[in-house]
Amino acid sequence: MKEEASPRKRSGSNRPFAIVGIGASAGGLEAVTELLQGLPTNPGMAFVVMQHLDPTHESALPALLGRATNLPVLEARNNLRIEPNRVYVIPPNKAIRVAERRLKVTARRTEKEMRMPIDGFLESLATEEGDGAIGVILSGNGSDGTRGLLAVKDAGGVTFAQDDRSAKYPAMPASAVAGGCVDFVLSPARIARELVTLAGRPAGAEVPLVPSTSTARGEERALEEILTLLRMRTGVDFSQYKRPTLDRRIRRRMGLHRLDTLRQYSDHLRHHPPEVQELFHDILIHVTGFFRDKAVFATLRRRILQRLVRDRDPDEAIRIWVPGCSSGEEVYSLAIALVEFLAEKKRHFPVQIFGTDINLRALDRARAGFYPASIAADVSAERLRRYFVRSDSGYRISKGIREMCVFARQNLTVDPPFSNLDLISCRNVLIYLGVSLQRRIFPVFHYALRTGGFLLLGASETVGSFVDLFAIADKRSKFYSKKATLSRPAVTFGHAVSDAKPEPPQVDTAGTVFNVAPVTPEIQKQADRLVLAQYSPPGVVVNSRLDVLQFRGRTAPYLEHPHGEASLNLLKMVREGLMLDLRAALNRAMKQNKRVRKENVRLRLNGGCGYIHLVVL
Repeated sequence: MKEEASPRKRSGSNRPFAIVGIGASAGGLEAVTELLQGLPTNPGMAFVVMQHLDPTHESALPALLGRATNLPVLEARNNLRIEPNRVYVIPPNKAIRVAERRLKVTARRTEKEMRMPIDGFLESLATEEGDGAIGVILSGNGSDGTRGLLAVKDAGGVTFAQDDRSAKYPAMPASAVAGGCVDFVLSPARIARELVTLAGRPAGAEVPLVPSTSTARGEERALEEILTLLRMRTGVDFSQYKRPTLDRRIRRRMGLHRLDTLRQYSDHLRHHPPEVQELFHDILIHVTGFFRDKAVFATLRRRILQRLVRDRDPDEAIRIWVPGCSSGEEVYSLAIALVEFLAEKKRHFPVQIFGTDINLRALDRARAGFYPASIAADVSAERLRRYFVRSDSGYRISKGIREMCVFARQNLTVDPPFSNLDLISCRNVLIYLGVSLQRRIFPVFHYALRTGGFLLLGASETVGSFVDLFAIADKRSKFYSKKATLSRPAVTFGHAVSDAKPEPPQVDTAGTVFNVAPVTPEIQKQADRLVLAQYSPPGVVVNSRLDVLQFRGRTAPYLEHPHGEASLNLLKMVREGLMLDLRAALNRAMKQNKRVRKENVRLRLNGGCGYIHLVVL
């Protein structure tokens, strides 16, 4: 998933007025003017305008906007306190932030500040104001503002973009809309009207999920109904997610629809099914990016990958899993880092990188591998040249990198994991999950990693009480290595609830509750794994739908990922020539519930021809 809204983010309900960040570029003067003209003389908000300006000339923007509105228009100065019913304009060649409701104006020093000043301000606004932040992107070229609006929405704030019909240059607002981070797509005049409405009732207005009044029981039932609707219509149970995240996301949707109680919102969800999907995607929205935290990737290159390739057989695939991959930036970043490392060391190994998420919209963006031009702030010019294809509106991941990566829908908390993995990168996912889900997931990670494999967590995440399963490999970068254990930790999948009376949980001396699995010596498990890898034939484990749950041995001569949408269905992956015999053997084995063997099945591979024995159990 994503980076959690930090506790330092403030609730908009505790603020006397909202701060609106407005970003614009080419054609933006007309759009900002129209928006300001649609505001009353006392809108009850402060407005900060970030217009792309010529860095070498003094700006005439304050004077021009001052003629269009009765609100005072001021050029931003460092440490200037923000007041309501005023418009602040960014000076030329400056970077602007907000901190403690004061403007922080500095010279542009970094590449990101030079190219993406709107993103920078909106990200700071989201951090400081939380669910009270409001972001607006108007006419302009490029993609500045997309990541900023994503940060605002992630914090629980409200986001706007100008519609194509009214925008003189629609590329910038269109980029934000394509990024899935815009609540309202309107003309500047209609945006002004919505802002006036929000000023009367901020979207972040505090609506306790369980109020301490006589209506508390009814509101509690309404919340349960909301979570039930989500579970029934999306297949995802959010009841064990951390309550502050659900609180912020639900209140945000209530504010957008001008609803005051959970009962009203529950009724709205029942009568407007599309809103269930919007709430679902709001809960999952998050900020991600390429090469997040450069120190982590430096450690990956310097220490972790070195250990992974040491004494490795040339035909043994490097397998990486990124659960909660969102729109794929982390997956592709790892692929690029690995390709660069192997080229530097003059080594070659097959590579399989799996990205999974429960958000189908995000997975579609990940599979497409297309990103806005704003990624240039995080990706070096050399990497953009080597691993991306430039287009008018952004960059697409090169085919070679895309083919290393497979994306699939998977619910980390209930679905079976991949296995025999070298690295799991699960950054800023666990912070959204309650303690009970975290206790379920860490044993899953331990199970999925091979001996000597690594787990990467986010900056504010740890393995908690599971120090018996993972050892610290790099404390600063949050890399952990899998420990060999005397007993296999309990691993459970699926939604099924047993009618049998559960065994009482075991409690250690520190008071931590955990389940004890049957004792299986780790040394025996590893010995079995070595023997299977050395002497058993390659194969796969499939479910009743013939989706591959586990690969065993080298299956590359017999299976390959199909072109187009990623799929782990066995019949879509099997190589030409095996399809008919495999399908017949599978059907017979399932109907008769017995072992089926077909000998001397002909297989074409690499221009040659051979024969194999096919067994279905």
